[in-house]
Amino acid sequence: MRSVEEQLSVISAAAVTPEPVRIAISEALGLRCAEQVEGTRSVPGFDQAAIDGFAVRSVDLRGLRDLRDTDYAHDVLQDADDGAFPPDPEDMDGEPGEVEEERSDGPRRRGPAMTLPIVGEVTAGSHRPVRLQPRQAVRVYTGAPIPTLADALVPMDWAEVHGRHVAPLRPVAPGDFVHRKGSDVQPGDVVVEQGAVIGAAQVGLLAAVGRSKVLVYPRPRMSVLSFGAELVDIDREPGLGQVFDVNSYALAAAGREAGADVHRLGIMAGESRRLKDTIEGQLIRSEVVVIAGAVGGQASDRLREVLDELGGMEISRVAMHPGSVMGFGTLGPDKIPTFLLPPNPSAALVAFEVMVRPLVQIIRGQRQATRRIVQARTIASIESAPHRRGFIRGQLMRDRETREFLVDPLGAADRGEPTHLLGSHGQANCLIIVPTDETHVEPGHVVDVMFLTNRA
Repeated sequence: MRSVEEQLSVISAAAVTPEPVRIAISEALGLRCAEQVEGTRSVPGFDQAAIDGFAVRSVDLRGLRDLRDTDYAHDVLQDADDGAFPPDPEDMDGEPGEVEEERSDGPRRRGPAMTLPIVGEVTAGSHRPVRLQPRQAVRVYTGAPIPTLADALVPMDWAEVHGRHVAPLRPVAPGDFVHRKGSDVQPGDVVVEQGAVIGAAQVGLLAAVGRSKVLVYPRPRMSVLSFGAELVDIDREPGLGQVFDVNSYALAAAGREAGADVHRLGIMAGESRRLKDTIEGQLIRSEVVVIAGAVGGQASDRLREVLDELGGMEISRVAMHPGSVMGFGTLGPDKIPTFLLPPNPSAALVAFEVMVRPLVQIIRGQRQATRRIVQARTIASIESAPHRRGFIRGQLMRDRETREFLVDPLGAADRGEPTHLLGSHGQANCLIIVPTDETHVEPGHVVDVMFLTNRA
């Protein structure tokens, strides 16, 4: 009997990477990049306003104190609007950039000794070049090109506006609130590394450098088939001794959830030649083939003979439950990994989670091939088969006060509930992992739990 790790090692070594294809970047999300993408242009392609504000020469605001908490700017702006501009800083007494306000009871406060005429406006997408002269300001909007000679922006809330003049309330330094040309990407910069999984940010970067298509490794193609004389498709009424084909639907859904491009073929039937033609057709179009319902009994002997002609299938006992009996082999000229899973749908789904899903993640180039595992305290006892690692369905939850993970086993043996039914699998959001050397877990003990969904 093989351990779970030994079986996974055999399976992982058989991974087949699909040939790269060039696709539109809008379809590349979640795929692994098959090339190193370098930028061919600067991003942004021009000095760009980072916020709404006023483009200025920072040297014109040199010496201006931070006056955002004063209201004197309003008075100065009123004077500017009336044509009485304040004197140049060089002609004033006191610190540069300030003037004292004379009152009957003496000096009271200091305010900005500077207003700048607003000589234009630039919106995002503007093609008209604007040149800024000394001691002028231009109203600019987020994303707009910065006027020539301007080197900084005064944000809207750092200024007071009255009519056609603006009074900055504090100085700015060169480059403030400006996205410099090439500050994001320079020509020759690596935008997406080869082998990186393309996420939303990578799609955005590809668009930013003008790439409409990218070379990627496509999603692994998976074919899912069911085998068994007792099976009928769900659009037919089962007779005595017949059951619906559950596995091809359930396993196809599990494959799509894992990130595979799944083709559900449904029920295989017919004599040996027809079975062989069917499987050969799927080996040509797939990186993974999953067949459910053919691991034991006389009915499966004919199928295994066909599989032996295509490369050989090893039926093994793995130290796990459910799903301890399974088959695996590499078939056809391209050595395509092929699984034989148990006929019981619940056992087949567990075997898929433990054995098939990690292979799909390896082919996709994911760094983490297995599901996330956390520790949780069980709220009921668990019975597990001896000498086998148990994968028990459960409901994972979190204590609102302590934030501790808690898990409720489904199909608990101590409650007399059946452990093999698909119904409880539909309620589960995790698998409780019971070590090989344990057959009983008391309530309150901490166990490892594998996520099945992101709901917990």
